[in-house]
Amino acid sequence: MSFKETIQSIIDRLQGSAVVKTVYGEPVKAEGKTIIPVAKIAYGFGAGSGSSKEEDEQGGGGGGGIAVRPKGVLEITQDETRFISFDENRNMIIGLILGLFLGLMIIRRTSKK
Repeated sequence: MSFKETIQSIIDRLQGSAVVKTVYGEPVKAEGKTIIPVAKIAYGFGAGSGSSKEEDEQGGGGGGGIAVRPKGVLEITQDETRFISFDENRNMIIGLILGLFLGLMIIRRTSKK
């Protein structure tokens, strides 16, 4: 397979998976609401080739990867549509844990004196 064919093969595979359903999952309907999961998707790929002048040989290769991370949900009701972010809850939990840790460290230091 030539370098150009390798690149085209990678691009074709990525285009086949880069569809709206990949970012916005299948809607779920319950209790008068429609919930649509939302994800962040990142693609990365690379390819290279080389040849030997002396032996008239060629070689090449390529590869790629994908990372999918849930970001939240769209909640659709008859009255409103809103985005509920998973990151806000995660950041709040991390802040709470850090605050508790720092509080325990301060209490420990003051009790030693």
